[in-house]
Amino acid sequence: MSSPTAASLIERIRDRESIIGIVGLGYVGLPLMLRYSAIGFRVLGIDIDEEKVRKLNAGQSYIEHITAKSIGRAREAGFEATTDFERVSECDAVILCVPTPLNRHREPDMSFVINTTDAIKPYLRAGQVVSLESTTYPGTTEEELLPRMQESGLEVGSEIFLVYSPEREDPGNGKFETRSIPKVVGGHTLVCRDVGVALYEAAIDRVVPVSSTKAAEMTKLLENIHRAVNIGLVNEMKIVATRMGIDIFEVVDAASTKPFGFTPYYPGPGLGGHCIPIDPFYLTWKAREYGLHTRFIELSGEVNKAMPEYVVGRLVEGLNQRGKPLKGSRVLVLGIAYKKNVDDMRESPAVDIMELIRARGGNVEYSDPHVPVFPRMREHHFDLSSVALDGDTVAEYDAVVLATDHDAFDYLLIRQRAQLLVDSRGKYRMPAPNIVKA
Repeated sequence: MSSPTAASLIERIRDRESIIGIVGLGYVGLPLMLRYSAIGFRVLGIDIDEEKVRKLNAGQSYIEHITAKSIGRAREAGFEATTDFERVSECDAVILCVPTPLNRHREPDMSFVINTTDAIKPYLRAGQVVSLESTTYPGTTEEELLPRMQESGLEVGSEIFLVYSPEREDPGNGKFETRSIPKVVGGHTLVCRDVGVALYEAAIDRVVPVSSTKAAEMTKLLENIHRAVNIGLVNEMKIVATRMGIDIFEVVDAASTKPFGFTPYYPGPGLGGHCIPIDPFYLTWKAREYGLHTRFIELSGEVNKAMPEYVVGRLVEGLNQRGKPLKGSRVLVLGIAYKKNVDDMRESPAVDIMELIRARGGNVEYSDPHVPVFPRMREHHFDLSSVALDGDTVAEYDAVVLATDHDAFDYLLIRQRAQLLVDSRGKYRMPAPNIVKA
């Protein structure tokens, strides 16, 4: 049976009278803010980055596929950004969209989730729902958020409500928007889940309730581990096929004509983004607590992690065939975002390729129309700006490595003018003397 507090909160959400607080205004939090604002909710955004807050309040965007116009509309509708966590008390719903990276030991770094929960804890009150959207291992919501919320003295499930609902953003994918991607919701209790369902039903076309926060957490991991494992498989198949003189992209295209039992996955230079390269390690780490060794998942991670090294190995082979060592050669990397047509650099394998080239004595530069200046990153630093492409510029480099296949590139020009072209994306299907498949 629903508590009076839950019933009142659900009613406020359905009447659009509740205030939605979103903590973490990045690739997940910002689209969610825009959706709630567009349907009539007052939204308060909270972030520790003062520059992000300043830009949002000025109606500016810092994510390429989110326009300043959309931020401006949200501002006109009442959206406000702040660095002041005390204002969590104003919100009826608090949605946490903070990073969950891996540390240098490839173990979960829960500091953002824990620090954010500690930051909002003093300002929680009865009649609120807290939802975690960050990808994480099963048990995080119960083990990290629940005890901290209970420290407030409020009873979770009757006075305050706790849910987990994994984000499912796909930056740059024009086929889907926030409202059209089904939302999985698990609650600490059934009442918590009812509140969570009401929260997301207001903004998302389809909500999928599950039995617990653990089930929702595992759902997100399964989704991305499924992709990681299949990409690992096709990456390994690419290595075998290349050695045999077979075009793996032709093979995948042919196999995908089978109308049942096959889903096409295409190889590349490795895994990138905020989920697929990371999520498998969250589960393998947690599985050890139960005495389990997830060999299959870890093997796919090893294959995918090794792909930048494979690409650089193919670059070395190509240069050697032309009587050139990598050391001292000028190499241009095309595309350093983790996927095409976005500016998102998180876990991009292209950056690993750049690091490997530099470590072996190559002089590396890059060209990416979506990343004009190499950004500050926790583990990588290049004092570089994007090279503008024309025929003469391409021809100046000893080798060009296609790492991310942005639509903006002039692929005909690149093929015609590159001395050596290392293709890790299968963009060039016809063999040519200056093309090396990687």
